[in-house]
Amino acid sequence: MKIPNRIQPLVDDGAVDAVLQRLKSGKEADVYTVLCGGKIQCAKVYKEAAQRSFKQAVQYQEGRKVRNSRSTRAMQKGSRFGRKQQEETWQMAEVDALFRLADAGVRVPQPYMCIDGVLLMELVTDADGAVAPRLSDVTLTEEMAVTDFDTMIRNIVRMLCAGLVHGDLSEFNVLLDANGPVIIDLPQAVDAAANNHAESMFERDVNNITAYYGQFDPQLLQTRYAKEIWALYEDGKLTPETPLTGLFVEEDHDVDMDSLVDEIIAAEDEFYDRKRAAKERDQQYD
Repeated sequence: MKIPNRIQPLVDDGAVDAVLQRLKSGKEADVYTVLCGGKIQCAKVYKEAAQRSFKQAVQYQEGRKVRNSRSTRAMQKGSRFGRKQQEETWQMAEVDALFRLADAGVRVPQPYMCIDGVLLMELVTDADGAVAPRLSDVTLTEEMAVTDFDTMIRNIVRMLCAGLVHGDLSEFNVLLDANGPVIIDLPQAVDAAANNHAESMFERDVNNITAYYGQFDPQLLQTRYAKEIWALYEDGKLTPETPLTGLFVEEDHDVDMDSLVDEIIAAEDEFYDRKRAAKERDQQYD
């Protein structure tokens, strides 16, 4: 096939031998299979910001570290250099996340290199060596759903223990290879401790995955892993091996209405006392 413009420099430099086919065109990148040193790999070509349909990028970038203050100022001003730095930061976020998560034991594609907006990484395949399908394209038995759901929850826990929340996790961002689910598409991954939206994103991720597997085993829909896992994380009690129940009970606090009313009355009295004192001071100077 015709070599895409963004991949051509890698072909010229010998990093890529040939482009075989385009696998998909997503909201933030186009993905191709390429031949590198006799081995088939995956090439993810990131789209420019104007072409991406991924929304709320600013929300996802909150808490991300930038190389230096000059880059930070340029990104804030929105200069040409700043926009370039913002693109590089967006792209490298996935590379960094993939290496970080692979080291943490999370099932993700193995990354190799990222050059000029093209990420070369492992091609995830099924038992027959064909490109692994997305979860959205497969039908599972109840037994498979329960097994793979447990695997996904454990991988989500490992991600959080590594300090990351996927931020856009669903059946469209998970592949199914011979050994189970593999998490993909991480340019929007957020720092769990530094992003104020991390908790809501985490809950959405877990709920999306639960809803998918719950199609095949409705009992899974009764679980509350998102609340349970995040509570353990906030308490500093979450590890990759922490036993989970899928249960979570909201804490109920009995309200002492008499004390509450007394506090309101006291606050009102204090307000009027201050107002009266201020009026008296004003009258003294009249």
